[in-house]
Parts: sequence; C-alpha cells; structure tokens
Amino acid sequence: MPAFRPSALLLILLPLALPLTVCGQTATVAAPTDQPLTVTGTDAERSLREFDKLITPAVKQARRTLPAAKKRFLAGLPAGQAFYLTTRIFDADGKYEQVFIRVQEWTGATARGLISNELNLVQQYQTGQSISFPESAVLDWTITTPDGREEGNFVGKFIDSLQN
Repeated sequence: MPAFRPSALLLILLPLALPLTVCGQTATVAAPTDQPLTVTGTDAERSLREFDKLITPAVKQARRTLPAAKKRFLAGLPAGQAFYLTTRIFDADGKYEQVFIRVQEWTGATARGLISNELNLVQQYQTGQSISFPESAVLDWTITTPDGREEGNFVGKFIDSLQN
C-alpha cells in the first residue's frame, strides 16, 4: 500500500473547493473566507478518512480551545463580531458538506445557528436555514471582526498553509 501523502490528497481535493458565500451578513461583519472542500467520486470515503487524519491536529486544537471561545460567546461578543462553528451536515443519502454555522444560541451542549455558506451538494438543507447540532459535532470555531481579522479557524488556516 503506498504511503499517504498530504500533497496527493490536496491534488484531489483542491479542485473540488467550493467558494464560500455568506448570507444574511451586515456590512460590519466579515465572514470566514475559507473555501469548504467537497469530496466526491468512487474513493470519497477513503479520501474523507485521509482528509480527517490530515486535519486531526487542527481539529484537536479547535476543540481544546472551544470552551474558552464558547464562554466568550455566551458573555457577549463586541458589536460587529460574529461567532461561527464549523460542522458537517448530511443528506439522507449520505452526501455531506462542511459548513459554517453563524451561532445564534448555545444552550448546554447544543448550538443553534444559521447555515452561512452556499450549499452545493446537500439538498435537504438551505443557506440561511436554522439548524441545531451537538457540541460534539464541532470541527472548528471562528470569531470574525468587522475589519476582516479572525480568531480560531484552526482547520481553515491549516488547509490554507497546505495550499501555499
């Protein structure tokens, strides 16, 4: 079996990158600028497993710092800042997309917010739709500021570093 090479996986995944379009944003809130990845084709499950292995350190960092980010959100962010969680949504047929959810409410271990990027594969959801999901499904978090800076976004920054 050939050794897994991150650069080979990127050659497969990067052409499938989908542009991020954020809906319902005011002009004062800058949204994450990542390009979510979609894995398709006959080797999709294997590619997803390899991709998940590749991003594991970034996901661990995001989850380790999530309690402090959650505390900040619950205390109230300054005007113009927005809080996003990254998770995956799935159709009944198994298709999925990794999405940004602009968090509106976080009660206990359940977050609720709006799907904030354009969906290209999953048909059972729509951009702008309100969804709830367990904290255990969070892959990453991002706080954006009006001037375009962001905190968190460990997975997105890791993927960006591989593209450079």
